[in-house]
This record gives sequence, structure tokens and C-alpha cells, in this order.
Amino acid sequence: MFNKRISEQAVQASWNIAVGTSAIASRACVSTWHEDFRKDLTRVDVPTLVIHGDADRIVPFSASGARTAKLIEGARLLLVRDGPHCVTWTHADEVSSALTNFLATKGSDK
Repeated sequence: MFNKRISEQAVQASWNIAVGTSAIASRACVSTWHEDFRKDLTRVDVPTLVIHGDADRIVPFSASGARTAKLIEGARLLLVRDGPHCVTWTHADEVSSALTNFLATKGSDK
């Protein structure tokens, strides 16, 4: 079940977070999934790094990451190859490196 990318401990930690959430809050947030934030994204005026996995089956890259990067002027995009929904767990080194590089340049592309 587990491979090089994610440990049993990471799965257990995710499970613990999920079962510890408020049932009321979990149910209440569902309606926000249909909220359209595209107009808000066009007003972002700070350096932005969008990180998204190309294997995300929960929020597909084409529906979210690609669109987000296009809507935020000057945003940088990191598409993580074989990255699932939570690339911070599975591709931590790649994400950390991208964040470090982004912060080191202070997002100067913007």
C-alpha cells in the first residue's frame, strides 16, 4: 500500500486530522466548493507561487492550478509531476525547494 513517496505515518497523521475535525464545519464547508473566486484572484497583487500536482484526482490541475496561475498576474507555476492532491506530503523536497527559491527571489517576477 505504501511506497517511496508516503509513509504509513503520513497516512495515519492525515487520518488523525480528518477524524478530529468538526462534523458541523466539515458539512458546512461543502457549499463553498461551488463558490466562484475567479474575480477575487484577479485582484491579487503580491508575488504568488501556485503549486499543483498533475495527478490530483480530487482537484484536477486543469480545473484549478492552471486557471489560478493564469488569473493571478505574474504568478509563477510549479506543476509537480505525478503529484497527487497533497503534494506537500508526497513531494516535500520538491515543494520545499520551490518555496525556498521563490522566497529567496522575493517573487521578483511580479
